[in-house]
Amino acid sequence: MVAGVSPAVGVRWFREGGGMPTVSPAPLSGRYLSFAEREEIAILNARDCGVREIARRLGRSPSTISREVRRNAATRGGYLDYRATTAQWHADRRARRPKVAKLTTNDSLRQYVQDRLAGMIATPDGTSVPGPVVRWIGRRHGRRQDRRWATAWSPEQIANRLAVEFPEDESMRISHEAIYRALYVQGRGALRRELTACLRTGRALRVPRARTRGRGKKFVSPEIMISERPADAEDRAVPGHWEGDLIMGLESSAIGTLVERTTRFTLLLPLPRLHGHGQPRVHNRPALAGHGAEAVHGAIASAITTLPEQLRRSLTWDQGAEMAQHAQLRIDTGLAIYFCDPHSPWQRGTNENTNGLLRQYFPKGTDLSKHTPIDLAAVAAALNSRPRKTLGWKTPAEALDEYLLLIQQGTVATTA
Repeated sequence: MVAGVSPAVGVRWFREGGGMPTVSPAPLSGRYLSFAEREEIAILNARDCGVREIARRLGRSPSTISREVRRNAATRGGYLDYRATTAQWHADRRARRPKVAKLTTNDSLRQYVQDRLAGMIATPDGTSVPGPVVRWIGRRHGRRQDRRWATAWSPEQIANRLAVEFPEDESMRISHEAIYRALYVQGRGALRRELTACLRTGRALRVPRARTRGRGKKFVSPEIMISERPADAEDRAVPGHWEGDLIMGLESSAIGTLVERTTRFTLLLPLPRLHGHGQPRVHNRPALAGHGAEAVHGAIASAITTLPEQLRRSLTWDQGAEMAQHAQLRIDTGLAIYFCDPHSPWQRGTNENTNGLLRQYFPKGTDLSKHTPIDLAAVAAALNSRPRKTLGWKTPAEALDEYLLLIQQGTVATTA
């Protein structure tokens, strides 16, 4: 019999095919405690050392030690008594694979999860509303396609709500990760894969974290983030600081927008599709939709260089791939380029507001490539001639003209 393990525990261990507890002095990886570390924990715990003191001596997190003492202690005497051999037995038993999915063995839990994930929605009086009929196609729903209507609680909402509705029933507990695995990992059973259509993303395949981390824009560095933008751009005291973006239309058609922060003066950039659009793209060649990095660089440079140097101070853009040539753009135009934080459109609030106004002329889902440069100039002129409350009911064109007049007078006074 293994020392430190009661006879009943030992019999059950061998009956279940567990064999001898692992007593390797080194852990399988730095993530797991070794038997030697558990012996050290048992000795220090017997000396009434605190959790943080034990953690400091072992070089582990205090939460790791606290969880180890709580989960792997011997309880047959009616109280928690931590012994290394018993703790190792508990750890080895818990680590055995494969494990039976909890949703497979607990019918009540499985039904609760399915009802909150894929249950039918209803009106306040209880009448069921089926919504659109959507056939499962084994992949994510397309753009502007009907989606299945369901209760659509997220796995995290389901997992945390269980403790609220079943505070005394420990069997009604499951982690959100276990729900995701039941949906996405074949062989985990319990939940059908088509229920992924009820998730917010509707994604049929799970995207690994490593893949999402690899999507970062390599051309964005800390020194060109919006936090480094000068203070005079933030308080709108001096004109010449611009915000830019693309508005997208049908089949990747696009129009570039530039808005001056102080006067709200707007420039629209034509981005026509390139020759060969609709054909297979050649590897390492420019994007043919018209809004690739090369096309956007050329359109911005053509528009900005027509302005006086005093109106070319900075440009703030989001972290889109269309700005990959920002270094060359800075050289060609003299503009300091800054990028917003990810998923932070409010950092370009002036541009976002203007893009909303432009949707009156360029609605979503329409082909923007049909509009000529003359059309864009006309729309820009219409926006620049609208009085704005923030400008004291002046128009952006009038506000810009006043500033240009001040520049001219200052130049004349200097040369006189």
